Amino acid sequence: MAATLAEILLPPAVQPQVVSDCLKLINDEVAEKSGVSGAAIKLAYRTAKTFAPTYLHTTMEAVLPDIAEKLQPFWADFNAAGGSDFGDYLTKRGEEVSEALLEMADHRATLSERPVIVKAYQAVRSSAAKHIEAALPQVGQLVMRYAASYTG
Repeated sequence: MAATLAEILLPPAVQPQVVSDCLKLINDEVAEKSGVSGAAIKLAYRTAKTFAPTYLHTTMEAVLPDIAEKLQPFWADFNAAGGSDFGDYLTKRGEEVSEALLEMADHRATLSERPVIVKAYQAVRSSAAKHIEAALPQVGQLVMRYAASYTG
């Protein structure tokens, strides 16, 4: 049986690097955005970084277990099917994957005590699914990189 995403991504010796890699992925994705929705994403991201400089890092540390949990059914199915490219697998199920991740993000937004952050999130929520779907190949690559080095 394949290791779970929690086993792969969350061990104390690994999780800090996973958090850093996730933040780099987010930075890269935001930098590539263009157009009206891209400008909104960049503004929301800049707002989060400006009003709460450690917020993104702290939040990624907090949500990584939730992300692993939301992606686990996809990871299990991918492994059961003998897949070789998790990014491609996620992309083919983009709507379903983005909805699972947004469900988690929406819930966290209701718990937030930072009105500026919540307002920034609400400003981009309507276009969030397409941005998540665009990042799924990179998310899959990130997971595969850690899965390849997992020693159990």
